[in-house]
Order: sequence, then structure tokens, then C-alpha cells
Amino acid sequence: MKIKVIVLCIFLSNLSLSKAQDYQAELTEYDHPNFRGVWNFSTTAPFERPERYSEREFFTEDEIIEQVQRRETSAIARAEQEAKVADSVLTMMTATSTGSVNSFWMERNGLRENPRTSIIIHPKNGRLPDVKDGVLVQRSDPNGVREIPGERPVRYTHGGIARNGPEDRGLSERCLVFNSGPPLFSGPYNNNIQIFQNSDHLVILAEMGFDARIISLDRRPHISADITMWSGDSRGYFNGSTLVVETKNFSSEIASLGLRDRAYGSGKNRLLIERFTLTGSNTLDYEFTIEDPSTFTDKIVASLPMTKTDSKIYEYACHAGNYAIGNILKGARAEDGTL
Repeated sequence: MKIKVIVLCIFLSNLSLSKAQDYQAELTEYDHPNFRGVWNFSTTAPFERPERYSEREFFTEDEIIEQVQRRETSAIARAEQEAKVADSVLTMMTATSTGSVNSFWMERNGLRENPRTSIIIHPKNGRLPDVKDGVLVQRSDPNGVREIPGERPVRYTHGGIARNGPEDRGLSERCLVFNSGPPLFSGPYNNNIQIFQNSDHLVILAEMGFDARIISLDRRPHISADITMWSGDSRGYFNGSTLVVETKNFSSEIASLGLRDRAYGSGKNRLLIERFTLTGSNTLDYEFTIEDPSTFTDKIVASLPMTKTDSKIYEYACHAGNYAIGNILKGARAEDGTL
């Protein structure tokens, strides 16, 4: 009963959109909406909507309660399994693994329950639109166990096309691009950003990858299209309690939409529009739109909640990827006899 009451309150609070729209944001000393602080964007909602829900945008109260209970059961089972693995490691002289990353590091649950059936809210079916004819869609084994042959550049984040050089591996394996994007995708951990503001600039520091986007707010034009970057060139402005950030000039080395196991086309012609809307003293709604007519037949709009937290962000140095990439290539050379 306790879970049901708590989830119902969360469910109703998330659906109170009219109240959120009436929220009067606190202002900075420069009379701008105050976005300063550390924001968490973990969520359990899937990126694409399962087809069985069709155009239904929200879960019912009973479905949310069932999901919460299922997550609690899974968490208990994972803890028990990890305890067994840890015990084996401590008692076996020949043990070589602790069983991958343990749950201590995971941020599977959001600080706010997300009642949406998918992060994608447009197209209305909550699924990705079709790609244009001739657009390359790369697919991978995200666990990196097997290679799916293809051509460079590799634009998805995990897995690879071969092990002949670092350019054959996914962007996260190379410590280049993570779920922090832009845009922001909720991943298994490190789902935090920190926002800094002054009179004419705003900085979004992403925990995953420790990249800082410096965004001018003075309506200056974008830099020359000849200059491209992994995170693109961002310009921002305020619209009421909403921060709007428009980003383009992305490197062609990334995808128009790059996921853990898939990459759609190239980001060269992508326009990314992000909207951060304050809905309370410690809450905001994050929405991003991808407009890329050279890749997709329709735009993509996605939405997820963010919650302010008292936590601090520490440096994310990606040591695992920097060390692992060398071992991946050494292992391949040992297999082909050239080491």
C-alpha cells in the first residue's frame, strides 16, 4: 500500500503540466531564469515506445506500481547474485573477474518517476521515423564480443567493426562521445550535468566524459560551417522559464542519432534544439528536437525529467576506455599472430 500511495503521488505530480507552466522561476542577479546547480537526468522510460502501446504516451497508475515493484525485486536479485560472485572471488585463488560493473555504480532509477511510455514523444507512435533512401545505418554488438564488419567512421558508442586500430571501435570505447551527447540520453550511470551562468554565457558541464559546452546568450551568429566539433557549436536564449539551446556544426564523425548499438547517418547537417524548462524549485523538463532532413523523413522530439541534486560532480577521466583499447588491439594481434 505504501508503494501505491507514493507512486500515485509521483504520477499525479508529473501529470500536473498546467501547474508547471505557471511556475515563476527564480532569477539570477542578471534577471535570467536560474538554472545553476547539478541536475540528474536518470530515467527508466525506454527511448523508443514498445509497439504494443501504439500512440499511448503515459503508463497507467497500476502499470507504474507494477514497474516499481518489479525493479525492487530485480534489485534484490542483483544484490544476492553479486554477493555470491564476491564471495567466490574472495575464496578462489584462480578467480579472474568480479562479474563486470556492480550495482553500486548504477543509476537505473530516476529521482522522479517518469510516467511516459517512451522518451520519444514525436512521431506520435514514440518510435524513430524512417531514414531517407541511401542513408547508412550502422549496427553493432554493444557488448563488444563480436565485430559486425563495416566501414569507418564508426559512429555508434559501443562495439566495433574490427580490431585493426582504435578507429574501428565505438566512440565511447575511444573515450570520445558518451550518453551526455549532446543531446542527453539517460544511461546506466553518470547521468548528471552541472550548469553555470553569468550575464552573457551559460556552461553545461556533463559528468559523463567531463565535457563543458560554453553557450553564448548574446544572439551572436554561429561560427563558420567549415568549423565542426564533436559537440557542435551552441547558441542559447531564454524564452520565459525555458532555456533554448540551438546547436549545429557537428562533426561528420558522429551520427545524426548515435545510440549504444546503432548509428543513423551523419551529424553533418543536424540541427539540435534543446529546451530546458524550469517547472519547480528543483525540477525541470528537458526536451530535445533533432531536425535532419538529409537523414530522417521526420523530426525527432524526445522528453525526460531532470531533478536538482545536492551531489557534486567529480572528474570523469575514462581510464577504463583508455587502457582497454590497447588491450583490445593487443588481443587481436595475438589472435592473428602478429604480436
